Amino acid sequence: MDDRILQLLEDSFTQLLIPGLTVTIPLTLISFAVGLVIALFLAVVRTANIPVLREFARIYVWVFRGTPLLVQLFVIFFGLPSIGVTIDAFPSAVIAFSMNVGAYMSESIRAAIASVPKGQFEAGYCVGMTYLQVMRRIVLPQALRIAFPPLFNEFISLTKNTSLASSITVFEMFMSAQRIAARTYEPFWLYLEAAAIYLAFSTVLSRIQVEGEKRLRKYDF
Repeated sequence: MDDRILQLLEDSFTQLLIPGLTVTIPLTLISFAVGLVIALFLAVVRTANIPVLREFARIYVWVFRGTPLLVQLFVIFFGLPSIGVTIDAFPSAVIAFSMNVGAYMSESIRAAIASVPKGQFEAGYCVGMTYLQVMRRIVLPQALRIAFPPLFNEFISLTKNTSLASSITVFEMFMSAQRIAARTYEPFWLYLEAAAIYLAFSTVLSRIQVEGEKRLRKYDF
């Protein structure tokens, strides 16, 4: 690696990191938060005895797990304007990521709910609780502790998947790398630098996950 490449990487580092901190991370956090709400709703509905809602949730999960995330992004950003619905790039990315990750996380939460002993439900009903009260006060606190590792894995995957937002003109970290590479004709080193920053983000998040799991093990619900 010659001095010119080193200087290029040094100069481009800030140009990559700033979009990473101001766009990639906020996009990840917002999408994950909305996706978690969607996932909780879907998981609770699929365990409830409401056939219509349960079927809706099943079809939702089937569609969003069975189609590529990139296609979902294109349908929302490029496809909807053809039927008169235009959404800006960043909100389009939030919608696509949230709906996609919500489908995947709902399965993790549903499996965690299923792992809670049936006696927990029965005990709640015996003291006069409704289904939603049993879920909120007894089942979900236990289920979310069980689901924490796979949910956090989805969060880390979402952080990396936000690079797909560049395909619908969201100026996040990967698009910044693409523009610098097009200007300097050094795609290898710039994409490698972007990969290193994504790796750094994922490493920090993985460490947070480990600490979170340690803390959760201290609580007995």
